[in-house]
Amino acid sequence: MSKISDKDKGARILIIDDETQIRRLLRVALEGHGYQVSEADSGHEGLKSAATYHPDLIILDLGLPDLDGLAVLGRIREWSSVPVIILTVIEQELEKIKALDAGADDYVTKPFSMGELLARVRVALRHIAKNEGEPVIVVGDLSIDLTHRLVTLRGKEVKLTPTEYDILKNLAVYSGRVLTHKQLLSSIWGKEYQKETHYLRIYIGQLRKKIESDPTQPEYIITEPGVGYRLKEMK
Repeated sequence: MSKISDKDKGARILIIDDETQIRRLLRVALEGHGYQVSEADSGHEGLKSAATYHPDLIILDLGLPDLDGLAVLGRIREWSSVPVIILTVIEQELEKIKALDAGADDYVTKPFSMGELLARVRVALRHIAKNEGEPVIVVGDLSIDLTHRLVTLRGKEVKLTPTEYDILKNLAVYSGRVLTHKQLLSSIWGKEYQKETHYLRIYIGQLRKKIESDPTQPEYIITEPGVGYRLKEMK
């Protein structure tokens, strides 16, 4: 079995499955390979966790008791492109195809081998890094390591909350471009929060206190009045 690569260490994986034994099995295997794991035992709980835990990858069972797995996938795809690996049983062949059509990235059929699932996880995470371009974005003295979720300023780690990191990551991936309030709010909190611009003001203020020499005269996160924010273009 291949070991996790250095660049995938620390990736956050959300397991949405109502079977306790499956969740336990997955957690032990994934944590044993260096991943961070969170669990949800229902569709509604999974949607809540997807919005608050900000996973790098989701493993989603289609046979959930309270909300159809396809419905969960559809709700996630309304606001997130996070890779989703579907867990199915043989009898759910049609649902599996529907899930792939609806935006799932891959599937594994139960009963599955752990080696196969881990291989699918590695492939999905590599796809993320490829889509995001450079794994480490450097802007002045600020460095954002996308694969390790690590931010440093002049070589020293900057401690960010998950939401602060996700805002900075979005700005960094599109550094030099203006991201509107609507784009940022949809990406971080979901479409239903598109008008909650005060969320951004609060978190951008917190970010500036952590990365700017003078938060009142920011050099990194630039405000575009009435439009949104941008991260200073890389040099």
